[in-house]
Amino acid sequence: MNRLGVVGVATAAVLLLLTGLALFEVQQTEQVLITQFGMPVKVISDPGLHAKLPLVQTVIGFDRRLLSLELPGEEVILGDQRRLIVDTFTLFRITDPLLYYQSVGTVEEGIRGRLNSIVSASLRRVLGNHKLLDVLSADRERIMASIRDQVNEEMKGFGVSVQDVRIRRADLPEENTQAILSRMQSERQRIAAQARAEGAEASARIRADAERERTVILAEARAQGDRLRGEGEAEATGLYAKAYSQDAGFFGVWRTMQAYREVFSTGNARLVMTPDNQFLRYLQAAPVPGSVPSSGPTPPASAGANGR
Repeated sequence: MNRLGVVGVATAAVLLLLTGLALFEVQQTEQVLITQFGMPVKVISDPGLHAKLPLVQTVIGFDRRLLSLELPGEEVILGDQRRLIVDTFTLFRITDPLLYYQSVGTVEEGIRGRLNSIVSASLRRVLGNHKLLDVLSADRERIMASIRDQVNEEMKGFGVSVQDVRIRRADLPEENTQAILSRMQSERQRIAAQARAEGAEASARIRADAERERTVILAEARAQGDRLRGEGEAEATGLYAKAYSQDAGFFGVWRTMQAYREVFSTGNARLVMTPDNQFLRYLQAAPVPGSVPSSGPTPPASAGANGR
């Protein structure tokens, strides 16, 4: 090969090398900053093949996807002076590569450290104005939006847009947890004791009402029984008087027969009478119509249950 051919091959190789150094590709998930001797030249956000000056310009890539930052648990004092251990995570995106490069350079840890301190300060500032019940209620959404807006406002100067700030976990310190559990247990015991006392009071009141009602019912029943018994006895007396006035002799025999049945129905009766007693006269001789005395039967002097 002659000298001219060697020069041509060398020139082609140099051109090919320079072309390879001049072309670069931008992915859909990134955006790049072109610098020339350390000075920013332009920002490229469109994906595809692009060119730069070889050996003069440098391509610096930045992720354009949504990035996350997780903060470890830190203790925060709330507005009601209660302490809370809060774990948070932050979602952010690099929106201005040039401003980002001028603020923190190309190292991602730089922006994470700055964002960490800003989120922590905003978290303490906002939660310090709210009570524990606010953080645990539906108002938590508004509180986190306020923290996000404050962090986003401070991070604008770093070319970063904060999309969201969320509390991943919120726990009480161990000593506070034990104290709250003790208070909850005492409160439950107080409520239980109050419920038992109210139950005992209601039980005593119900028993007293039932006893009073029972006494009233029994008294009314006795009164009604006495009244009905008196009415019955009065009616019986009237019937006896009516029967006696119609046939005094028959009534005397009937009453004597009734007395016999009451005395001798058990089959084991004892009678103690005087010799002239007329109680057993109808057992000795049947009554004769028209000769029956009208004075009724003569009751026995005494009767017992042993002997006949």
